Formats: sequence, C-alpha cells, structure tokens
Amino acid sequence: MLNTHILKVEARDIPDAWFQCLINVQEHGFKYTVEQGSFVGMIRLELDWITVHIKYPYAEPYDLMLPIIPAQYSIPNPVAPGYVEQYLPYLMTSTIAVGEDYTYGSRLWPQVSHFIDLLKKTPNTNQAILQVAEPEDNLLDDPPCLRHIDMRIRDKETLIFYPYFRSWDLWGGFPANLAAIAVLQEYMANLIGVQQGPIIAASKGLHFYGYAKDLAKAVTYYEDTQLGGKINVINQ
Repeated sequence: MLNTHILKVEARDIPDAWFQCLINVQEHGFKYTVEQGSFVGMIRLELDWITVHIKYPYAEPYDLMLPIIPAQYSIPNPVAPGYVEQYLPYLMTSTIAVGEDYTYGSRLWPQVSHFIDLLKKTPNTNQAILQVAEPEDNLLDDPPCLRHIDMRIRDKETLIFYPYFRSWDLWGGFPANLAAIAVLQEYMANLIGVQQGPIIAASKGLHFYGYAKDLAKAVTYYEDTQLGGKINVINQ
C-alpha cells in the first residue's frame, strides 16, 4: 500500500518555515526522478503535499524575510542579500525580457488593480484569485511553477494570500518566492485599506536536489532544537 504524507507546517515567518520544511523533506520526502522539463534525469527528494502557514510573512528591510545560515558553517545563504529587490520586477511588473516566454509579473500584474478595486467594493468574495497558468503553458518546456495566488479578506480587515506551486525548489526558490509574494501582499493590502495577514502556501511538489542534501543536513542539525513551530503529519 502506498504510504503518502500530508504535512502542515505552522511558522512564525519565512525563515522559520524554510527550516521546518528542510526537516520535512529529509524525513518524509520520496525519491523523484525528473523525466520532463528542467533537470531531466536528476533525482530529488520531494513531498507528496504540504501546507505552510506563515503567520508574519512580511518584514523590512526585505532581507529579514530571508534565511541566514550561521557563518561558522561556511555555507552560502540560500538567497543572497538584496535579491528580493532584484526579483520584484519579475513579479510586480509586466516586463518580459528577450527569450522569456513569460514572467510571473506578466501574468499577475495586469490583474492586480482589478482585484484591489474588487476587494475594496466587495471584501466578502471568493472570486479574487490571481491566475498565472494558461492552457497554452502545457506546450512549454518550462511551464510556471506558481499556478495562482488565491486571496481572501477575513472579517473585512485582513488580507490572506494562498499561493499554490505545482513544483517548488525549497533551497533557494521557496524563500525568494515567498518574500516577493509577501511584498505584493503588503502592497495590495495597503491599497485596499486592510491589514496584511498570513500567507498559507501549498504544493504537491516541494523538493530539493541532491546538491542541497548535505547542506540541508548541516543546517537542520544546527536548527532542529530551536524551531518553535508545530509540524503535523497525517499518514495515508
């Protein structure tokens, strides 16, 4: 009988979520051989399904949203300082560089003003969802990993983001993606006139590749007694 794991991580912030997810992938990940798309032939550890509840995703300066690995480990941080500012145009503008089929921003940004207006007028709606995926993406060699960002305003005062990733690189992609999404969330909440709430992200393909295996072991050995969060596992 197939043994799958449905996991839930509850975290204070993005670095806390990242450290907890490193533990989860090592403990519950299965070996997945890539047969289509990027890195064909490579083996990675991947989770069946995970939901990550980040209570306080946003921070300034932006580097505070990124994991920092203690210097004594001589391991580079998964995301370089200042990267969030460099990444934001990719998420929060419609610019597409030569050779790119799309960017997240080219799909998301044209929808943002519409949903700001909608959520101002009718905060109690389940129709506010920023779509990334398009049917034509099925023909691309590298279709979008981020498929959508669902949104809800709770009690007419708090904006919650629900991003979904079909495939999600944990080591560097996870913290960079979530930090930029938190900036977008803060931007929209301010213009709607509500508070920024949590991010509740989900994926059926959170993973890291072999090159990150030893790095993840070193990092979690240091951090595993310091995580204040809660991890729930349901075996099916």
